[in-house]
Amino acid sequence: MEIKSEEPTQNRILLEETFYVLTKKNCVFRVRLSKTGLCLVKESENNVKEQIIPIQDIIGCRCLRSKKQSKNCACQSIPRSTNLKVVEENSGDLDDTDVSAYLYIYAYILVNNKGTSKKRERTIITLRFRSFDKYEDNNKEAQRWRTIIKRLIKGDNVSTSHIAEFSMSNKFKESRRLLVLCNPKSGPGKGRVIFQQKVVPILQEAEIPYDLHITKHANFAREFIRTCNIYQWSGIVLVGGDGIVFEAINGLFERWDWSDVAKNIPIGVVPGGSGNGLARSIAYHCSEPYDPSPTLPSALAAVRHHCAPMDLVRVETTSQIMFSFLSVGWGFLSDIDIESERLRMLGGQRFTVWSVARLIGLRSYSGRLWYLPANVPLVQAKPELNPGSSLDLPTEVHLETQTGRQRLDSWYSAASRRSAYFSATGSSYQSTTDSGGGGDNPGGDPDKPRMYGPGSQLPCLTQPLPATWKCMEGRFVMVHASYQTHLGEDCLFAPDAKLNDGTIWLLIVHGGTTRTQLLHFLLGLSTGAHAAMVTQVLIQKFV
Repeated sequence: MEIKSEEPTQNRILLEETFYVLTKKNCVFRVRLSKTGLCLVKESENNVKEQIIPIQDIIGCRCLRSKKQSKNCACQSIPRSTNLKVVEENSGDLDDTDVSAYLYIYAYILVNNKGTSKKRERTIITLRFRSFDKYEDNNKEAQRWRTIIKRLIKGDNVSTSHIAEFSMSNKFKESRRLLVLCNPKSGPGKGRVIFQQKVVPILQEAEIPYDLHITKHANFAREFIRTCNIYQWSGIVLVGGDGIVFEAINGLFERWDWSDVAKNIPIGVVPGGSGNGLARSIAYHCSEPYDPSPTLPSALAAVRHHCAPMDLVRVETTSQIMFSFLSVGWGFLSDIDIESERLRMLGGQRFTVWSVARLIGLRSYSGRLWYLPANVPLVQAKPELNPGSSLDLPTEVHLETQTGRQRLDSWYSAASRRSAYFSATGSSYQSTTDSGGGGDNPGGDPDKPRMYGPGSQLPCLTQPLPATWKCMEGRFVMVHASYQTHLGEDCLFAPDAKLNDGTIWLLIVHGGTTRTQLLHFLLGLSTGAHAAMVTQVLIQKFV
């Protein structure tokens, strides 16, 4: 009995053809397309070389036609690759003498950079279809390749039985449309330039339409996300720093349909600010090279529709509720972040400059900190979210500073009988102590946005905490709770953190820490070496 093994489905050839590839003159190329990628076999004089371009590295492909050339003589041959210019099919400036259809395939291949690092290298594969005497027939074949490649990029199930259907179908049309919110004031103020020069070319290569809105004032993104018809877009791309991400996320939770939006419409960020902690954390999590092109991994993820769940933390103070995606801090690092705003034109260097200033004028603060170790379960059950939701609320931290301000009873807490949240403005929130009305909108102003979103897992601020919580009281140089790896591009705060591990990494620097100790701590942040200082009780963390 003879047993034959079948070829794996992923490696089964969907399309195969011999092409004249413009970028590789005087060579014959056998091009094979499978679910895993594009295989280029170069054959020339007893020499065979093979290159495989993974489908996940291809972002798009376009069918083009040669452009009419300026002629210096009565007779001219078909343009060679050195001077070929192509245009869209519906352009009026076409070269009728060239019946070829050109398929441009755009890929960003992961290659080795200097040393052990890697980078994405832009590659264009140009395939020239000229097997038929008429352009229409050549274009039909090129469109068939384009349709199948596009469907593979989207993750559709494509089999050999579908090939005939695709050859008879209409041209592939992109069903996605992106909303782009760009903050021109983020960081050094290069948001517009970053979008036009770095992001737009990739969107054009992927043939993904978008709607661009430039933020005009503080909380513009927050108000826009809260009030717009968000379902007309398949995703949101934020161009700027961590500030515009904060606005967008909190604007999302001010929508009554926040759960549906969070489940169906992903949010991405293209770094254009000073810190860019979230963009750096995402690249770190996905093992994507961040340097020398920080915007590239974000732009590629947006056009490829790569999505992953990420932890968000509900933060409740005596006067407001907000949702945080990166960290919550008090003391040294927070002072540097806030006070260095006056040096925004320096970009990320503003943090370095102000770190020196804060080291010279070192401060400490009195406070009381409660935290729940991650191996201790919450007393209150975690609320259920809709299936497929990308929200995951991790362990929380209570922090009370000794400023003389009393806690206010708020009816947005877990112990409250009400469920509606509202704010006085775009970024400040009102408690029942401050409000004078009742009903769904006690403030009486229908234009004031409410804060929806998942409720707290913890007792409200006025209620005592369970005995499983740990308490620490005294003077602190800083207390910083982070849920992602990076607080900034050069600040690897929690090396072992994951995007959605449900864990907060708590770092505590007690009062009495010397400037020398603090300097060593700061120097270690760029590589994560500061984590080793935990044995010196300078840093305490829970996982």
